[in-house]
Formats: sequence, C-alpha cells, structure tokens
Amino acid sequence: MSDHALTDPFGRRIEYVRVSVTDRCDLRCFYCMPRGFRDFEEPGHWLTFDELERVMAAFARLGTRRIRLTGGEPLVRRNLPALARRLSALPGVDDISLSTNATRLAREAGALHDAGVRRINVSLDSLKPGVFRQVTGGKLEKVLDGLMAAKAAGFRPIKINMVMMGGINDGEAEDMVEFCLEHGFTLRFIETMPMGDTGREASGHFVDLQHLKARLARRFDLLPGVMPGGGPARYVQVAGTDLHIGFITPISQHFCATCNRVRLSVDGTIYTCLGNEHSLQLRPRLRAGCSDADIDDAIREAIALKPERHEFREKPEKVLRFMSMTGG
Repeated sequence: MSDHALTDPFGRRIEYVRVSVTDRCDLRCFYCMPRGFRDFEEPGHWLTFDELERVMAAFARLGTRRIRLTGGEPLVRRNLPALARRLSALPGVDDISLSTNATRLAREAGALHDAGVRRINVSLDSLKPGVFRQVTGGKLEKVLDGLMAAKAAGFRPIKINMVMMGGINDGEAEDMVEFCLEHGFTLRFIETMPMGDTGREASGHFVDLQHLKARLARRFDLLPGVMPGGGPARYVQVAGTDLHIGFITPISQHFCATCNRVRLSVDGTIYTCLGNEHSLQLRPRLRAGCSDADIDDAIREAIALKPERHEFREKPEKVLRFMSMTGG
C-alpha cells in the first residue's frame, strides 16, 4: 500500500476508479441517454490509451487497486483488450473489471479475459424481447449471446445489473432470479437515479428496493451475504445456492459513508461523485506537458473536492449530465 494513499476530506480511502473509455453507446436505454442524442465528445478530446495508462499509473502510485472500464458502452472503443492488458500490468493494480451491455461481448470475451479482465457486469433490464427493446432500443438475443460467451470464457463473477422500473419491468424480478440461478450469475437490482433529464424522467418509475427485497423474501429463503469487490451493493444469498443478490439503493438507503471511488470520463475529467458536479479536468494539463508529479498533485486536488454525499433526493435537478457522460 502506498504511503501516499488517497484519502478524501471525510476520511474515506479512494482505491477504486471507474474509467470511461467512450461516451458513445450502441443502445439507448431511456434512463441513460435520449434516443436522438448525438452531442458526443469529439474523438480528439478522448484520452488516448497512452494518456489513460499514464493517469491510471498515477492513481496506482497513490493507492488505487481496482479499475473498472466503463462507457457509454466500452466495447464501442476499438482495441479495448489492448488497453485492458496495459492497465492490468500496472504495478499495484490487482483488479480489472468491465461494465458492458454485452451486445458486442460474444466476439470480445476471450480477448478481454486473456488481457486480464476477470470480473464483468452486464446491464440487463428484461428477459422479454419486447420490454428489452422498449427500454434499450436493442435486441435481447445479442446480450444473451454475449453473456454465454463470457460464461464460456471463464469470467467470474458475472454480475447482472437490473435497473428496476415500476410499470415496466418490476414484475420480472423473480424471473431474473431464476435466470441467474440457472446460469450461475450474480444479480444486482438498482434504483433509478435522477441523472440529467433522462434520469429524472425515469425516476417517475422509481421502485424502492427495500420493498422489492421484502417481496423476494416471500418466495426465496434469503440469508445475509457478502461479495468481494469495491461496489456499493448490499447482498443477500439464496439459501442452498451460490446465488448472491445485491441491492444498490442510492435513493432509499444511500451508501455515501463508504464510498471509495471516483470516475474518470473519456475527456479526462475526474468526477468525484455521481450525484454532484464536483470535478477536475486533467486533459489540458496532460496535453500541456505536465510531469508525473503534476498528475499526482492534480489527483490529490480532485479528491479534496469529493463531497460528503450526493443530493439525489434533496436536489434531483442538480446533476445536468447524462449517466453516459460520466461513466456509469
């Protein structure tokens, strides 16, 4: 552990960075990105692989141990396995994971696993093709093909992320539990968040996961459970099985006191909180020829901006950027 490990103003050690490699996506989940949205970051503003490696080497020097590659949809970015291989080789980094919609995973799973990615999260909000298309605009079979390819490649765990939305997919929770039991996946339910106009609109379908947990307990024997990793889910385990079910509850039961993460957007902006606008831009400093010591100092400066907690419930209008612009 670095003697200069990052600690924010509230005593939380920052050891987990979610790295957005693109703000583009081949789906249009209505809670994440408007269907007609085209105002993407210019490719010339994207951090290059060399720049991403340099920034993440700095985070590693300062105590970061976990890196998650995100987007948008990260597999839209060409040659992603090459970046994963470079980041997995950084001294001090012991966990590289990926968040994906899995539409392109069937052809990339083997290369990603070979590059050092071991854990994978897949967004899957419905097992019904019609509902899936309603939510995402895409085809369910591509995602299922990607999941099976990831399973065959040896990723473990494979976590299914299901955003629970009243009147849309809230009746499918039990079916998703059965699906994950069948395939050995971990399941995580997520509450909608008021990120940008899309997120605020989706919040009209908000489902309190405390109520969902109670509902599932009437059908499944749920025991307290834990899962390794740096994420915010609170887990239970289905008795007599290996299935863990997580509940990510930023609205009904926030987890800010244990937040150990920041986000790096594709344009080199460090966002210190998903539910606030606190940020610091690294790209101008990188392209002005800053030293490694300058990067270290900039990261410390960003961590000093990290707020105590988000204000999704109190000020839902506060965050203007869409989820895809931040990096999941």
